[in-house]
Amino acid sequence: MRNFLYTVLCLTLAFSTTLAQVNPKLQAKTDQMAKEIEAKVIEWRRYFHEHPELSNREFKTAEKVAAHLKSLGIEVQTGIAKTGVVGLLKGGKPGPVIALRADMDALPVTERNSLAFASKEKTTFNGQETGVMHACGHDAHVAILMGVAEILAKNRNDLKGTIKFIFQPAEEGPPAGEEGGAGLMVKEGVLDNPKVDVIFGLHVRSITPVGRIEYRPLGFMAASDWFTIKVYGKQAHGSAPWKGIDPIVVSAQIINGLQTIISRQTELTKEAAVITVGRMNAGIRENIIPEYAEMAGTIRTFDPEMQQIIHEKIKLTAIKIAESAGARAEVTIDSKTPVTYNDQALTERMVSALQRAAGEKNVVRINPDTGAEDFAYYQKKVPGLFFFVGACPPNTDPAKAPSHHTPDFMMDEASMLTGVKAMLNVTLDYMYAPKLTKE
Repeated sequence: MRNFLYTVLCLTLAFSTTLAQVNPKLQAKTDQMAKEIEAKVIEWRRYFHEHPELSNREFKTAEKVAAHLKSLGIEVQTGIAKTGVVGLLKGGKPGPVIALRADMDALPVTERNSLAFASKEKTTFNGQETGVMHACGHDAHVAILMGVAEILAKNRNDLKGTIKFIFQPAEEGPPAGEEGGAGLMVKEGVLDNPKVDVIFGLHVRSITPVGRIEYRPLGFMAASDWFTIKVYGKQAHGSAPWKGIDPIVVSAQIINGLQTIISRQTELTKEAAVITVGRMNAGIRENIIPEYAEMAGTIRTFDPEMQQIIHEKIKLTAIKIAESAGARAEVTIDSKTPVTYNDQALTERMVSALQRAAGEKNVVRINPDTGAEDFAYYQKKVPGLFFFVGACPPNTDPAKAPSHHTPDFMMDEASMLTGVKAMLNVTLDYMYAPKLTKE
């Protein structure tokens, strides 16, 4: 009995010590400051929305971000990975180095709504005239992190460790022939000097109810690979197809064959996977069988081993189907983005922080998402947690809400307060809570 009571006492003391290392007063204070800064965060978001800039061209955005960070007394570096901005805030006490990331780029999309701050920007992209729009919520991400930076800077003496604010360009992918995005940020040392211990990021989501936070440990968002298949046949008159080898028919057979890789050759009980052909080009005239056809598409996977197997099967399927018709196929696969992989221990540890930000019932574990995020490049180097913040207005059915990357994309600005509170809470929780250790 004495041994049992002694054990209980030790566990109680250990639990009390753990609680003592968390700073509830600071958490309550920063939550209140988040509410007070909400209007300013919305104002910033509207500015960025009205003045969007494409990947690797975020010049004005970066300038405004850098000026804000400098006004807070934060050490600032600019020009990282083309237009990236990094702010370094040193707390008053020793502790970990925590990175917080926001992406800054907009998309070549022409906005279609009646917002007073709707984008009127125009540009030429891939030879076509188009509008420029924050059709994915990156304007909100920048504004949220600017608000978080202001609140933490005003409490720097109570912070344990260092906060690294990463404002990243080109999450949507750099222009043709250029490097960019998180991969280039990592390559240029954004996770070093000082070395980052952990990184957090978020994404507003137009199809998730406002006020809700969605998360998942391990594979959260998919690896994104792009493929191109070139099919070489033999040109002939359309009235005499037997005199040629039709690369269009061969391409159609290849497209059907690619779908059997998923439906019949992939272990889908293990993880989901997708193969989509999104572009097909062939021919110049109705009555000419062309010599050449090309298709291109994307592959989405959540498991590296499955990813490699699917790559091999795509090559085998395309080459052998072409050979069976007397044609020739060339396959190239370009790995664009790794799996957005949330560290399991870190994710489980941060759930309570997310619940404190949004309420216990509003923090939901979800299935993997087949979208891709280059936040994954940071997670390949250090433990990271990436999560969704709901931005679907209360009077809109999430199932019918316009999706990201569309002219009608819309987000509820109330989501940004949830975002600010979530980033503050995970930062302070990690900063003050003891590290997970194995006995």
